Amino acid sequence: MNRTYSLRNQRAPTAAQIQSPPPPSASTKSKFFGKSSIASTFRKSTAGSFGPELSRKLSQMIKMEKGVLKAMELVAYERRAAARQLSVWGYDNDDDVSDVTDKLGVLLFELGELQDQFIDKYDQYRVTLKSIRDIEASVQPSRDRKEKITDQIANLKYRDPQSGKIPVLEQELVRAEAESLVAEAQLSNITREKLKASFNYQFDALRELAEKFALIAGYGKALLELLDDSPVTPGESRPAYDGYEASKQIIMDAETALEAWTLDVAVVKPTLSFYQTADDVYGEIVDDESHEHDIEEEGQEWVSETEEQEVHEDHEEHEEHEVASK
Repeated sequence: MNRTYSLRNQRAPTAAQIQSPPPPSASTKSKFFGKSSIASTFRKSTAGSFGPELSRKLSQMIKMEKGVLKAMELVAYERRAAARQLSVWGYDNDDDVSDVTDKLGVLLFELGELQDQFIDKYDQYRVTLKSIRDIEASVQPSRDRKEKITDQIANLKYRDPQSGKIPVLEQELVRAEAESLVAEAQLSNITREKLKASFNYQFDALRELAEKFALIAGYGKALLELLDDSPVTPGESRPAYDGYEASKQIIMDAETALEAWTLDVAVVKPTLSFYQTADDVYGEIVDDESHEHDIEEEGQEWVSETEEQEVHEDHEEHEEHEVASK
């Protein structure tokens, strides 16, 4: 597998990054809240220091996801504040700038509202992951008990091979292994079930957020078309602005589109380069088998007709032979 397709290695630049190289890191990034910040380092170290060993890694991830939620809450709040300020700034400008900035503020404020809704759905993903952590924590004692009994038996066999405790411990080990098998099966089943459910929550929420963001971006660009950005000479006045009804209709259309959106009408759909379902994989094989079955039936019909023709010819030859003998 290509090493660049894993998060464990450095990834190759995308086509978009090659075409338009990314800008340098933002000057607003704080050393206290960045990828190597004190806060994130503290969260990771403390989350993985407590609880059963089996569940520590997932506990650490869940704790980090809580930090993601807090960061998104801050982004949503700041986005709404910035939208309000855009409207405040545009109020004292010319009519066209005043109207367009006010309507743009409405759209940008809606972005913050959508992010707020996304946070609630994202938390469903995080809460579902906790059920995997809980089952991991419950499995750890059975593993520890089995390991402890195994060590005791090994020690006794080394120090006193004739000890009467060995058969007793072996019986306990059998029971511990049976309990462990049940617990491990539950862990395997719940891990897959909840992992699938949790990331379905996240990806459905991401699709909704992304497509609604795209809708707002489209209506925002429509608002910008109402601005007359043709240059004017000194002393020349611009034509009177008459886009109030149009800007209002754009906002109404945006509201209607956002309210009507569902996952069923999602525009962006993945294109996979491999078979996804069993029907896709075995579809052609099933068709071939059906074709072969049809051929066999046709062959059987042809054989039956041939046999009937041969019987008829034998009967005629027998009659001719009788006539000749007379």
